[in-house]
Amino acid sequence: MEIHQVNAKQGLQWILSGFYLFRKAPLAWVFVCFTLMLIAITMSLVPLLGKFIFTLISPVFLAGIMIGCKDMEQQGKPLDISHLFMAFKTNPVPLITIGGIYLIGQILIIGLVILVGGTQMTDMLLYGKRVDESELMGVMSNMLTASLLTLALSIPLMMASWFSPLLVIFHNIPPIVAMQRSFFACLRNFIPFQLYGITLILLTILSIMPYGVGLVILIPTIFTSIYVSYKDIFLGEPLRFKNNESGQDYQQANWTDTTEESQKNEAETKQQQSPTSDNKIIASDSGELVPCAHCNLLVPRDEAIEDNKHFFCNEEHRKLYQSMDKSSS
Repeated sequence: MEIHQVNAKQGLQWILSGFYLFRKAPLAWVFVCFTLMLIAITMSLVPLLGKFIFTLISPVFLAGIMIGCKDMEQQGKPLDISHLFMAFKTNPVPLITIGGIYLIGQILIIGLVILVGGTQMTDMLLYGKRVDESELMGVMSNMLTASLLTLALSIPLMMASWFSPLLVIFHNIPPIVAMQRSFFACLRNFIPFQLYGITLILLTILSIMPYGVGLVILIPTIFTSIYVSYKDIFLGEPLRFKNNESGQDYQQANWTDTTEESQKNEAETKQQQSPTSDNKIIASDSGELVPCAHCNLLVPRDEAIEDNKHFFCNEEHRKLYQSMDKSSS
């Protein structure tokens, strides 16, 4: 499977196309995302163990949502709650393996952060313990170092996990190989992902401002944008809908009302109105068309007026043609 390198502007296009996919079934998307958040909150109530379990099975939920995106696009099926659990019925073990690798990576990162930050930083963050002014500068320096270390290690881990559930569920690729390909796909398209990430950060800030209401739209759009970016990078295909008669590519940000069907009809109309150089009978889907000897307009043969092996669209053109023929002779 080839990993395509896309233009930087595609990072923004993934969000636009993802929003269009969300707009196809907004209520269904809100319900599915609300259910997933409810599951996460419920499992987090279990001390420590609940968060670990949810991290393990989160790639299975993500794979199910991606199946829902594919069904909406290629089969025209509506998104429903069953898509959220659909991957549990197919191949959950490789997906849980991805979740396990991601969980181990997070634990190792947290351990390194605690080791670098020291016990004082840990006590201050976890238990709210106060620090003396003489020790505050040292603690802040350790906190800055720990934050940079977290960022430097979390980004590669996220890159390896970004596309891996989709590669497993759609292409049956082993988990380790899927994470490797996901990492190199994100690395090869680092600039589009930078634009994508910056845009999402700005949209998150705007969504949180009105009491977090905007997250109702943003969270489903993030899920759909993952599917769009997967198609763009791994398949080299734009977002298409098989049940859409126009067949328009919505990944090209073409939000006009012009469709291929209307363009085809316009081309056929121009062809019928264009003059022809000879008097050959032309066949079409609706029957035989013959050119008027006077104006060259194509008309059905059974409706044309025939005179001396010439065809005319009306009686007036027949008379005009005869008068011109006589004058020329």
